[in-house]
Amino acid sequence: MILGNGYVHGGDIYRNRVRLDFSANVNPLGTPEPVKEAIRLAAEEIDRYPDPYCTDLCERLSALHGVSRDAVLCGNGAAELIFSFVSALSPKAALLPVPSFAEYETALRAAGVPITFYPLLREEGFAVTPRILEAITERTGLLLLCSPNNPTGRSIEPALLLRILDRCRETGTWLFLDECFWDLTDPDKAFLLEDALNDGDRVLLLHAFTKTYGMAGVRLGYAVSKNRELLMKMSETAQPWNVSTLAQRAGLAALDCPDWAENARALFKAEKAYLMKELTALGVSVFYGDANFLLLSDVPKLYEGLLKKGILVRDCENYRGLQKGDVRIAVRTHAENQALIAAISEVLHA
Repeated sequence: MILGNGYVHGGDIYRNRVRLDFSANVNPLGTPEPVKEAIRLAAEEIDRYPDPYCTDLCERLSALHGVSRDAVLCGNGAAELIFSFVSALSPKAALLPVPSFAEYETALRAAGVPITFYPLLREEGFAVTPRILEAITERTGLLLLCSPNNPTGRSIEPALLLRILDRCRETGTWLFLDECFWDLTDPDKAFLLEDALNDGDRVLLLHAFTKTYGMAGVRLGYAVSKNRELLMKMSETAQPWNVSTLAQRAGLAALDCPDWAENARALFKAEKAYLMKELTALGVSVFYGDANFLLLSDVPKLYEGLLKKGILVRDCENYRGLQKGDVRIAVRTHAENQALIAAISEVLHA
């Protein structure tokens, strides 16, 4: 990325003086020690090219998801897989509910794909409702969804998601579903679509190690699809050796830490309740999310005020469908959350 281009994500701690980062939705428990150790040991192998097929990692992931080995494709982070998916598919048109993760639109525009934006309504809590079924037609080449959605935190109801899948089958529409926050979702809201898929379905499911295992700096994501032709085309668009040896070893070590996500979910359950209570007491409007972050509404100058105190949150004004004063905060440890609430109180009463 060239310096000067607009940066549209959280985690920009390199150009800001930050003591607490609430802008990136990464597991506040950090990175499991076995993952760090695996990276240290893998450093002894960096004189050799990495396995271009991610053989061991893909085999572990295929077993985890109950699919064949050729139904899994690893990439240099979820972002790379988004771009390779759109490039390989080259749909004639795309339907994109907004607000949503910025890279979907960026990838579509880079491939020259016409986009129809489907507004999610503020008065409905930015939920995906059955109305979207009417927007999916034979002219809809691709539908992109995220559940839980970023930045709203809303999950798509399982029954509706299955109806969307059926509608996409009826119309011949490709379905892209980002499930990167699934591991950190409230257990009663977590739902994986993979069990409902048939061989050859025009569906791609996106996952990443980034948020769950605190591996944002490692860059490791993967896609699951029962459409082998699609994954073959995506492989052809990727650069060779795109997943480093360090990333592959880190992914294998992370899969041996099954309690990491469970421990994080327990923390989020308690801390989301705390944040909701405190923010409401301060008069802040909050959209409750099913994942590890919350969207605050209509709090002008909060971003700037907190940044002056060394706290970085996600200013959501540049999300399509959101507005000035919308701010996203990650849910972190209790001590960090207490510090955030104290700072927000100071900014609001300044």
